[in-house]
Amino acid sequence: MAADAPRRRGVEPALDKRRLRVVLGAFFVALVVPSGVLIERVYSQLQAESLYRQRDLADELTQRITARVRAATDEEERRALADYRFLVVQGDARANFQQRSSLAAFPVSGPLPGLIGYFQIDANGAFSTPLLPVGVDPTPYGIDAADAERRRAVEARLHAIVTGATAGTGALAATDASDEKKQLAAAAPRPNKDSASQAIFDRLTAEIDRPAEPATAASGAANAAVYVGNAQRNETFGVGKADNQAAGALASVANAAPEAPRVARKERAVVPMPEASPAPPAQFVAQPVRTFDSELDPFQLRRLGDRHFVLFRKVWLDGQRMIQGAVLDRVRLIDGLIGAPFRDTSLAQDCDLAVAYRGEALADVGVHSAISTGEPLLRAALPAPFGDFELVFSAADAHVGPGGRVVAWAAAVLALVVCVGFAVVYRFSAAQIDLTRQQRDFVSAVSHELKTPLTSIRMYGEILRAGWATEEKKRSYYDYIFHESERLSRLIDNVLRLARLTRNGDALEPKRMTCAELSSLVASKVASHVERSGFRIEWRRDPAADERYVRLDPDSFVQIVINLVDNAVKFGSAATRKVVEIGTEIESGLDGDRVRFRVRDFGPGIDPQHLARIFELFYRAENELTRETSGTGIGLALVQELTSAMGGTVDVRNCDPGAEFTVSFPLAAI
Repeated sequence: MAADAPRRRGVEPALDKRRLRVVLGAFFVALVVPSGVLIERVYSQLQAESLYRQRDLADELTQRITARVRAATDEEERRALADYRFLVVQGDARANFQQRSSLAAFPVSGPLPGLIGYFQIDANGAFSTPLLPVGVDPTPYGIDAADAERRRAVEARLHAIVTGATAGTGALAATDASDEKKQLAAAAPRPNKDSASQAIFDRLTAEIDRPAEPATAASGAANAAVYVGNAQRNETFGVGKADNQAAGALASVANAAPEAPRVARKERAVVPMPEASPAPPAQFVAQPVRTFDSELDPFQLRRLGDRHFVLFRKVWLDGQRMIQGAVLDRVRLIDGLIGAPFRDTSLAQDCDLAVAYRGEALADVGVHSAISTGEPLLRAALPAPFGDFELVFSAADAHVGPGGRVVAWAAAVLALVVCVGFAVVYRFSAAQIDLTRQQRDFVSAVSHELKTPLTSIRMYGEILRAGWATEEKKRSYYDYIFHESERLSRLIDNVLRLARLTRNGDALEPKRMTCAELSSLVASKVASHVERSGFRIEWRRDPAADERYVRLDPDSFVQIVINLVDNAVKFGSAATRKVVEIGTEIESGLDGDRVRFRVRDFGPGIDPQHLARIFELFYRAENELTRETSGTGIGLALVQELTSAMGGTVDVRNCDPGAEFTVSFPLAAI
């Protein structure tokens, strides 16, 4: 046995489970890490392609918005000076054919969304709109009282907005409907010579002549922006210099065509001049006209408070400066000009669009409610006069499309296959390690079981051959040699029988026998072995079972009982009651009556954690090197195989004390 130690120590490391886990773990890492890196790179490439695709869509949307702004601005720029009056001269001035201006239509409409109405402030500071004739009753011009009232309400609102925006407050002070009505009534247009109107003109011209603030704050603070997205409310986020640098080439300004410089234009204006006395209410009288040389500056856009924008131009008429323009509702302007086109595109699903105006937040525009943390896509300024507006596109979700889903599914399947594969390989390898260890322990046990009795047989044989034993000793030596030879025969028979069963199946020869015949056959085979071991057999035979027939192979059945009795003797050797109990009984079940053969010992029993495995081949509940009982680990496995081969079942349970093994077989037909 000492000679086997170095060989065993050399074999153990190759069969160690810890080493198996280390090797499989290293192989798993070597396979998973490159695969994960490859999948990540493919997914990143798909994300990058998605970002570039979104940027192209954002650039296309920006160009559409830019084209719409330019078209609307050009339409406003083409308006003549006289269009901002209620009456205009059509055709030859000498014919003095007058009709309503196109801007006198009601409800008010125009090329820009959010339009509230058009206005004009003359050199004296008098406020007027093309909705109503100045200083005369509108009835002769086809405007009834109700229509005139609605037009006056719009005119009063325009006057109040301009007045509130230029009076130093920055916004209307009204907070509810009643307050707003009071303010509109107080801000209604006054006669031309009103000194208050002159003051309004002075403040308005001072406001519009003020230099524009830079688009990015000089202090480097983050510009505020507003999302144009899918939710109901808006929040602001930073659009500062650091963001510009981080955006890089991807977050560049849209490649729009260079904009032509906007310059003042001159025109010859034919303007109806109202008489000092208005026409009688019942008839229409054409007003006298005058022709002037005028100069019209390009339109500019300024914010009036928090709720409105004003699009205006300065006009020089007969050497005097006037203001003409339109008031725009900020919410409807942003939503109609930018928000609605954005929501109609696929960008709204994956991107956020922010709108910044001269570095200040645009609030209450009914847009996206979350602050963008996505990848910046594109920044673009709108053309003049909306040049203070900046569009900032950000990728809220890098949607990778079907390709990304394919990659994700492939990664999931690969991960599942790898994990399941490694689990199966580990379990199979661990099972092989356990089997190898059990086989090694079996070889060691068989060697021990063979070597010990053979050594004793050889020693007693030499003594008898040399004639050294007395007559009294010869009898005991012969008995010892006989019994040990019998035990060796049982061991060899177990090994050979198990080999035949597990390899090709053993050819059984079942016979029809009564339970009494089987019990007598078993008694003749195990009685001497049990008595020699210091035990006695107690039979618990049911008389009703003795006469019943079963169809079994007698030799296999005897071998089953011998193995069970041998197991009971080995594990009951330390019991105070050295008894092996063997019994037969009839049990009824759903599949018919069966006969049960029981073998019980009164030893310590079996640890519950080993009950499920004691019928496994080579399994022993104790360490082979420290075992207290002899055995090879194949006896109970052979019992399981032989019982199953004859159509029976085997079971085990702990008793108090000891353990009881039961084999049952179906009764043979009568």
